[in-house]
Amino acid sequence: MTDGLIGVRVLRTRKLAEEIAAIELAREDGEPLPSFTAGSHIDVHLGSGLIRQYSLWNDPSGADRYCLGVLREEPGRGGSHAVHKLQSGSRLSISPPRNRFELAPDTGDSLLLAGGIGITPILCMVQVLHARGAEFELHYCARSPGRMAFRDLLMNSDFAERVHLHFDDGPDEQKLDIPSIARAHRPGRHLYVCGPAGFMDAVLEAAASTWPSDTMHKEHFTLDAEPSDSEDRAFRVRVASTGEELEVPADRSVVETLAGIGIEIPTSCEQGICGTCITGVLEGTPDHRDYVLTEEEHAANDQMTVCCSRALSDLIVLDL
Repeated sequence: MTDGLIGVRVLRTRKLAEEIAAIELAREDGEPLPSFTAGSHIDVHLGSGLIRQYSLWNDPSGADRYCLGVLREEPGRGGSHAVHKLQSGSRLSISPPRNRFELAPDTGDSLLLAGGIGITPILCMVQVLHARGAEFELHYCARSPGRMAFRDLLMNSDFAERVHLHFDDGPDEQKLDIPSIARAHRPGRHLYVCGPAGFMDAVLEAAASTWPSDTMHKEHFTLDAEPSDSEDRAFRVRVASTGEELEVPADRSVVETLAGIGIEIPTSCEQGICGTCITGVLEGTPDHRDYVLTEEEHAANDQMTVCCSRALSDLIVLDL
C-alpha cells in the first residue's frame, strides 16, 4: 500500500453486545502485521475519505490479527455504521498502530476503569498486566448487561477475581463508587481510564485530590460537547516547503483551508482526541484545543492538531 497504509481483509465479524461488533483483520498479503503495545489504536480507512480510529483489544503477543470492538453510534458521523456493514472477506486499508495511551514503564500496580466501549484499550492492558504478573484491579461500567462487551471473556478469564462489573440499571450497591477512587491511590500505583467524556471527567475529578498527575492516564473516544474555548478569529498559515501563505477564516479549520489548495491531511475524530492530524509547527504559537497532546507538548508549541486547534499568533508555519 502507499502512504504507509496496510491492506487488510476482514477475517470475521461477530456481535459482542447490543450495538457492538467485533471485527478481526489480517493482512491481505498474508504477511505478519506490525507489532503493537497495549493501548494502541489504528486508523481505519473506510472509503470516500472516511477515516475512523479504533483501539486494539486483543493480546499484543499475537500480531497475526488486529481485533476491534466498535459501537454503532446513533446519531453518528457514518464511521461506525460503515464498520458494522463489513463482512468476512471485506477489504480495506489501515494505518500502522499508534499509541498515545501506553502503560507506564514502571507499572506494577494499576487501577483501570472503563466506561462502555472504552473497555477496548483497557482489555488489552489487563491481558498484558496479567501476563506480566502485575497487580491490577479493573472496574467496568455499562448501561446494562446486554450492552456490556467482553463480559463472558472477562468473567471466564484467569484474572476474573480482579474484575468488577457495574451496571447503570442495577442496584445502587453494585454501582461504581466514584469517591472511593481518591482513597484507592497508593505509592507506585497508576490509574487508567477510558470511556465517555462525562465518565472520565467524574473519575479524574475524584482522583485529582490524591493521585499525582503523572500517574493518571486517559484516552478519549468522543466528547459529549464541543469545546468552549476562546472566540475564533482569522489567522495566517504558511506551508514551510513551498512558502505558500493562506488565511484561515474564523469559520474554517486549518485542515479545511489546506484542503482548498490540494493539501490533504488525514483526519479521524475531527475533535482533537485521536492525534491522526498532528502536524509539526516551525513558527508561531498554536491555540491548542485538543485532548490528546500532553501539557508538556502544548507548552513546547512545536506541534498541533490541525483539525480543531487554531493560532494565538497572527502566523503559524507548518512543517509541511
